Amino acid sequence: MRILVIGGGGREHTLCWTLEESRHTERLFCIPGNAGIAEIATCANIRLADFAAISRYVKDQGIELVVIGPEAPLVGGLADALRAQGVKVFGPGQKAAAIEGSKSFAKEFMRRHNIPTAPFHVFSDSAKAIRFARSTEGRLVIKADGLAAGKGVLLPETPADAAAAIQKIMVERAFGEAGAKVLVEQYLTGEEISVMAFADGKNCATMLAARDHKRIFDGDRGPNTGGMGAYAPTGIVDEDVMEQITETIIEPAIEGLREEGRPFVGCLYAGLMMTDDGPRVLEFNCRFGDPETQVVLPLLQSDLVEIMMSCVEGELDLEQIEWSDEIAVCVILASRGYPGKYDKSISVKGLDLITDPDTIVFHAGTASDHGNIVTAGGRVLGVTARGQSYEQAVVKAYDAVEQIRFKGMQYRSDIGHKAGVDRRARSRSRAARFWRRRGA
Repeated sequence: MRILVIGGGGREHTLCWTLEESRHTERLFCIPGNAGIAEIATCANIRLADFAAISRYVKDQGIELVVIGPEAPLVGGLADALRAQGVKVFGPGQKAAAIEGSKSFAKEFMRRHNIPTAPFHVFSDSAKAIRFARSTEGRLVIKADGLAAGKGVLLPETPADAAAAIQKIMVERAFGEAGAKVLVEQYLTGEEISVMAFADGKNCATMLAARDHKRIFDGDRGPNTGGMGAYAPTGIVDEDVMEQITETIIEPAIEGLREEGRPFVGCLYAGLMMTDDGPRVLEFNCRFGDPETQVVLPLLQSDLVEIMMSCVEGELDLEQIEWSDEIAVCVILASRGYPGKYDKSISVKGLDLITDPDTIVFHAGTASDHGNIVTAGGRVLGVTARGQSYEQAVVKAYDAVEQIRFKGMQYRSDIGHKAGVDRRARSRSRAARFWRRRGA
């Protein structure tokens, strides 16, 4: 098959890498791609918002399957536009993608279908929202209603901080029109995990549970990012817990969307808080998570093309999906200044030194400058390693991190720590210098 992946980040590189291994893949294309993706796919520099140009490219190249990675084109209706011309698409239509495109819609949807989530209020008036925040006891979470590249969730400590967060989102418009409305919800405590699921509009199959690390600094400090690392599977989700998540969250969401005339075909992502009262939904996304994809798909043993085609054709086979019993850990290497302003076009060195077959470097924000790899985004690379244990995977990942360098490179030193990584294992590798340097 001739397959096109839409997007140019680490998630899309992982999708391309996994699809390229399929016996069904004849040729791989990507829009717009990045320097890493260009090594395995034909890339075309087309704007993701230019649906007409993408549609022409699909027709001209004889594309048989389109896999849409980012949320913006899904929320904008790219899947609908391509399906209208008879193209098979793995990714939800605009109506179903609203589950990510509007947090207020998602919360009201969960209320309608009895999906467990935190108590919430929605405001379109900043003054009313600020008054509510100042008068509410207990910690709150403030969320921009629309798409904000994974950065529109603020976690204030006090009522005054909550009021300031609302001011930032609604008045200062830190996230643009995504902040026209805000969601103010109760702060939940517990362990945060991510569960993704393949869906064909009626049926769904959950993937391995993963854990993302959203904050920029060690110890979950600093502002939220798009994700600074992940590991999978998570030790806190056994078969019984996954069955509970599937039956109370994933299946009701897929069924609820179908009932409301919004059939979901693609990957449904649930960000969950494992509270003392059970799993609660923090957010739904309409696509693969980033960087969760970088640790989940490398553990997939089944053919991804076959799974996606079964979803597209409305015949998802739950028995065809098999997973490795290994552990995967991903460490994100980011530009200095991220998630704020950062420089680009900085030379990246050391990629050729990564030789371990169980270590894969997924490109996120990279470009090629006369054959040299340079930075082109906030999150630059995702270093993923597989191992028989959390300790082994962590050591492999950070051994590889030590080989890579670019000016201003920043990363977290504690990816995998919450999985119970034995610190003594770190001292037995070259990563020991890294751990000591970071005070871990």
